[in-house]
Amino acid sequence: QVQLQEAGPALVKPSQTLSLTCTVSGGSITTTYYYWNWIRQPPGKGPDWMGVISYTGTTTYSPSLKSRFTISKNNDNTAVYLQMNNLRPDDTAIYYCNCATSANRNYWGQGTQVTVSP
Repeated sequence: QVQLQEAGPALVKPSQTLSLTCTVSGGSITTTYYYWNWIRQPPGKGPDWMGVISYTGTTTYSPSLKSRFTISKNNDNTAVYLQMNNLRPDDTAIYYCNCATSANRNYWGQGTQVTVSP
């Protein structure tokens, strides 16, 4: 069974760059028809899909966010990354890593809190 673990700094300042890591175990990022998503939930709001990297390495982003965010993976296909540039206070959220499969299974990490504050 796929297990996901997010990690990254909890507090960053506005305009800084942040990288989050989603470590994957129990499966491979290249498993056919597995899609690796980043989703965030700001305080008091619903979840917001940010983007996905597929098992082929293809990335797709939310149109409203793609100019500042990049999703990538490592060479041994055990981690997915989210890089966020020019952070703003409204980027404060819990950030989740998710794996969605063509068999309609979803695997979630526990989430990691990111606070953007001076």
